[in-house]
Amino acid sequence: MNQTIGAKSTTQTLSKTTMAFVTVSVGIVLVYLVALSSPMQLHNAAHDVRHTSAFPCH
Repeated sequence: MNQTIGAKSTTQTLSKTTMAFVTVSVGIVLVYLVALSSPMQLHNAAHDVRHTSAFPCH
């Protein structure tokens, strides 16, 4: 019985770690794609969000 509980918690930890990694990766990709995109509306929107969230961009 203890082995099942240990395996389940290891799977949950791995799943949480994987989900956190995927979430951070997607966030970074979105920030860079929008910030470095050619259309000025997307770039300006990302720039405004960076200023609003106190993220240094200059």
